[in-house]
Amino acid sequence: MVDKAVAGGLWRRWLARVAFLAAAAAFVVPVFVAGLRGSLAILLLASISLVATAAAAWWFLSHSGVRRWLAAVVGVGAPVTVVVAYAINQLVWVAAVSVGLFGLALVTGRRALGGDGHRLVEVETAPPRHPFLIMNPRSGDGKVGKFDLAARARALGAEVVLLDGARVDVAALARDAVRRGADLLGVAGGDGTQALVAAVAAEHDVPFMVISAGTRNHFALDLGLDRDDPGTCLDALTDGVEVRVDLGRIGDRTFVNNASFGVYAAVVQSDAYRADKAGTALALLPDLLSEADGPPLRLRVGETVFDRPQAILVSNNPYTVDDIAGLGHRPRLDRGRLGIIALTVDSTADAIGLLRGRRSRSVAVLTAREVVVEAGDRVVPVGVDGEALALATPLSCRIRPGALRVRVPRHRPGVRRPSPAMDWARLRALALTVGHWRP
Repeated sequence: MVDKAVAGGLWRRWLARVAFLAAAAAFVVPVFVAGLRGSLAILLLASISLVATAAAAWWFLSHSGVRRWLAAVVGVGAPVTVVVAYAINQLVWVAAVSVGLFGLALVTGRRALGGDGHRLVEVETAPPRHPFLIMNPRSGDGKVGKFDLAARARALGAEVVLLDGARVDVAALARDAVRRGADLLGVAGGDGTQALVAAVAAEHDVPFMVISAGTRNHFALDLGLDRDDPGTCLDALTDGVEVRVDLGRIGDRTFVNNASFGVYAAVVQSDAYRADKAGTALALLPDLLSEADGPPLRLRVGETVFDRPQAILVSNNPYTVDDIAGLGHRPRLDRGRLGIIALTVDSTADAIGLLRGRRSRSVAVLTAREVVVEAGDRVVPVGVDGEALALATPLSCRIRPGALRVRVPRHRPGVRRPSPAMDWARLRALALTVGHWRP
């Protein structure tokens, strides 16, 4: 009988080979067909369109008024022109075949590169006797009320405090609950509130419980919880297990997801952001990208220094997605490393270079245990788990490995297996491997 690991390795090699064949065919088919028809110029037009669209996107974000809308016209018009040209030359089917083949290459390539994923180590512990839960009825468009979370939690023996809209010190509430004998702290609310109470739970080494009643629930996603039905998170009170995860720290404040500086943080800081996120971002980006707002930043990672990045994202464990904004998910929360993404875009050429994703010279992606953000001792806007703050620099961000005990339901959707970045060099090595493959 063939060993499963060996069979899996063989399967991944063949997937890698299929990916290369599909990618090659995606380029060969249009060249062959267009060459026969004497229409190679259309391929050149498609390449020019790609560059024009990227440049137009940069101008749209970095300018306002007439120039912004002219950029929008170019950004939409360039790909439409290519489609019309293909249609006139009766080559639309060729484009469709090429796109399909390249899509097949990406799917099979990522399947070939994907590992076995990672699951947090689960520990059996007794159910809590005195759980204390803080719930925000306004969070997530009223999920606490919609799913009747307070009544359901009380029926399971939990003490529940509902935030009434006034400014409440949730950390003080949590500390008082621990003094009164609470053996579990939990939050149904946004990630910012989760972080404040998680810091108290870590301080007193009591389990923490996440109830996915926020808007985005990034922390819940990375813990494998059900974000569509926050009521399932309450199963942890009666049939749960514990996992150990890391926490991030910026100055004296804890974060469970990330701390952001520069463009994104300044957008979040705007009073209009929560009411109109897209509109606020578009209104503020031109000044922010031209550095007209706020002091220039400097990022120190060990001996490495990055001068004047427009955006910095420091996360509690790295995001493993192609998205350079780091807005995907983290397949692991226990690596004991901060994820760092720094973005510096000074020109249209840099903006076009962003098409290369994390391989762009404008994007720095690395990991570390500690980083320092400086801005000449000035106060800068910082987004900490989506909360808008103004903090004095220099600011030190560091990781606290295994600092938090989290109680989660035994049965939960689980962390999605991440789609690995498309590393063609690594894929080629896998495709050409004859012996045993070691990722």
